[in-house]
Formats: sequence, structure tokens, C-alpha cells
Amino acid sequence: MNDISSLTLPELQAQMLAQGEKKFVASQIYQWLHKSHVASFDEMTNISKVLREKLKKNYDICTCAIEKKLVSVYDETVKYLYRLHDGELIESVVMHYKYGHTICVSSQVGCKMGCTFCASGFAGFVRNLLPGEILAQIYTAERDLGITISHIVMMGVGEPLDNFEHVLRFLQLVSDENGKHLSMRNISLSTCGVVPGIYRLLQEHLQLTLSVSLHAPNDEIRQKTMPVAKRYSIDELLKACRDYTEQTHRRISFEYAMIAGVNDSDENALELSRRLRGMLCHVNLIPVNAVKERDYVKSSAARMQAFIAILEKHHINVTVRRTLGSDINASCGQLRRGETH
Repeated sequence: MNDISSLTLPELQAQMLAQGEKKFVASQIYQWLHKSHVASFDEMTNISKVLREKLKKNYDICTCAIEKKLVSVYDETVKYLYRLHDGELIESVVMHYKYGHTICVSSQVGCKMGCTFCASGFAGFVRNLLPGEILAQIYTAERDLGITISHIVMMGVGEPLDNFEHVLRFLQLVSDENGKHLSMRNISLSTCGVVPGIYRLLQEHLQLTLSVSLHAPNDEIRQKTMPVAKRYSIDELLKACRDYTEQTHRRISFEYAMIAGVNDSDENALELSRRLRGMLCHVNLIPVNAVKERDYVKSSAARMQAFIAILEKHHINVTVRRTLGSDINASCGQLRRGETH
């Protein structure tokens, strides 16, 4: 697939010039793709028909066809099942907050990581998404809902740092002043702890929020729930996180799914506090969500409060993630690469 929507403006300008077109034509095409969010070259009405035909012959536009759309009766959360150009399926979620609309996008078709509390990897890994396919999730939702997305969380299907080059290109495109021009500070990228990827991201000096799926205070528990922990120890991971905060001066968010009887004891909270002491970070507790392949149970409200109290006593910033879209399997850990309803 020769995706034109994955090209930066300078790349598109160079290709148009090489084909004998004027430089300004590339800017027109770029505006159609990233401001008007067109799904076909025929919609580019200020481009000559001859050029539109040439573009059709030489390029593709990444699109997401809405296969299914579910709306939560509780909080207006919208989950999309998107069909891609090759027939593969991914899911995205749009959430409404007081400050605007946030979209949770997928970065891969399927996932290799195999975290036991997450549905995304159960059907296996197929391929990486192109930058244009990640963008298309946003553009399609905006067109369908008649809204403007103000925040992006890369927490859908897939491990973003396992698709590093395409994700980096996506970030470049979505923040481009000639396109959507979304501030990096309104983007959060979540990783399960791919240590080399964290160091690569550090070198880019981006102003996004890095979220790390920690979910355990030690290797013993983490290795039982997250296979990636067998490759990178919690000490290696937290060193990478400290290096990241020290060089970028950006606070890291640690995601911690609270699973009854697994990682939610007072001892677990104390160990977590010791490990995170002095780091520029906060902990985002997530009551584990139901996944049909596992029988995990979320921690009780009393256990959550006890855990929070210990973290706060040790001066660890802590919040509890609001659960959205649970009635449509749109909550954290519930997204898949295929239809679930």
C-alpha cells in the first residue's frame, strides 16, 4: 500500500515536484488529507481531474470503514470497530470529558505482548499499523461524530513502542501545524515496558506523556501477568523511567491494574512506594476490567482506599482511573482486533 496520508508535507512536496507538479499542489493535497479528512481523491475539488486520476493510480489513502459502532448508555463513550483496507479489524474508543473529546487509538493489528489481564493479544498479532491508519481512526471518528478530538491516548490494541517508526511518524503528522496541529502535551503513549523503546523515545525529546503499564511492585508478580517482564526486569524498567524523567523533565504515569489477591495487598503498596520514591511520577490505579478469558476480580473499594492511603503516606501521587464504556467492553484492557459483540 502506497499510503499518501503517511507522507510528511516535505516528502509530499518532493514527490509532486519529481512528477512535474507545482510545490503548492502538495500543500493543497496535504490540507485535503489532514484538515478536511477526505477519504478519496475525488473529494479534492480544487485539484485538476488529470492530477486526481494520477494520484489514484500512484497512491492510496488510508481509511477506516466503520464496521460497528457502540454507544454506552451510561457515559456516551463510543466504541468503533474499524475495518482496514486488507479486511483486518481494530477497535478505537472516543470518550467525552469536560475538557473535550479523547480518542484511544490502536497502533497494531493484534498484540505480541500477551498481558494476561488484557484482551488485545488473545487473537494474536497480525501486523503494524501505518501512520495513516492510526490517523484514520481519529479522522473517521471526527467525521462520524461531528466533533474535534482534543486529546489522544495510544492505549488501544498493540504496543506502540513495538511499532516505533510508524508511531513516531504518526506523532509527527498529528502535531504538524499544517495538519491537525495537536499539541504533544495532549498525547499520552502507553507502553507495557519495552525498555529499548523508552530509550529511543527519550532521544526524540517529545513533550508527550509517557504511561508505563507497571501493574506489579516486583518481578515475581509482574512475570506472572506480563510476559515482557521476563525480558526486562522491573529494575531495568524503572531505571529507564528515571532516566526518561531526568532528561525530558516530563512526569511518567504508572498504570496499575488492581487485581484482587494478586497485586493489591498492603505489602504490595509499600514495596511500590519504595520503588517509586523520589521519581517524577504518579500512579494511576485501574480497577481491573472483566475479560472473558480470565477470571480476575477487581479489588474492593476498601482495598483500593487502603492501597491509596499507603502510597499517599509515602508521598506518591495517586489517582483512580474513571471507568468509561464498561457496558460496551470499551474500558481499559477490553479492546480487541476483532468483533466482540
